[in-house]
Amino acid sequence: MSLRKASLLIILILLIDQISKIYIKTSFVLGEEVKVLDWFSILFVENEGMAWGAKIPGEYGKLLLTLFRLGAIVGIGYWLWDSVRNNGSRILITAIACIFAGAFGNIIDSVFYGLIFDDSYGHVAQFLPESGSYGTLFHGKVVDMLYFPLYEGVLPNWIPFWGGENFSFFDPVFNIADTAISVGVGLLLVFNKKAFPNKKETEEVGHSS
Repeated sequence: MSLRKASLLIILILLIDQISKIYIKTSFVLGEEVKVLDWFSILFVENEGMAWGAKIPGEYGKLLLTLFRLGAIVGIGYWLWDSVRNNGSRILITAIACIFAGAFGNIIDSVFYGLIFDDSYGHVAQFLPESGSYGTLFHGKVVDMLYFPLYEGVLPNWIPFWGGENFSFFDPVFNIADTAISVGVGLLLVFNKKAFPNKKETEEVGHSS
């Protein structure tokens, strides 16, 4: 897979990710939910920190997280370039491109959204507001909106420890960028041997062709 094709995939993912985030940010109040199906909703939330809502404590925690993400994206970009240069497998390059696009999509939120939007508390946010933005450079919040509450109910009493308690499955709210990262990691795990063929297998394929 060429670098050009990988770049087109990255651009496509970024466009879908950012268009969906800007639409949600400028159309929904924070916490607003639109139920699409019984098991799928559009729910607007913002993530101030890492995955699962975790945060780095302290005054400079958010800045450190954003800088870490920027460093990580440089490393992923080099991995992609090096894999293309060394004729890596299509599965490997596709997976890295998805991971790169997803990471970069969330970095855009973290770096710029605090500057270009006002807050979404009790009202729909404005793009480039005259009244002032909600944050500063590197202190933006990541927009999430995809919510899949696949199951919610009371567990049977016969289940040890948790029987009779309310239980819900798949509470995380995520976005297109998160999905791209998950797809990329999933490709590497499921197709590990194709993504990372050993030297002997590579030589055999070369000889046979």
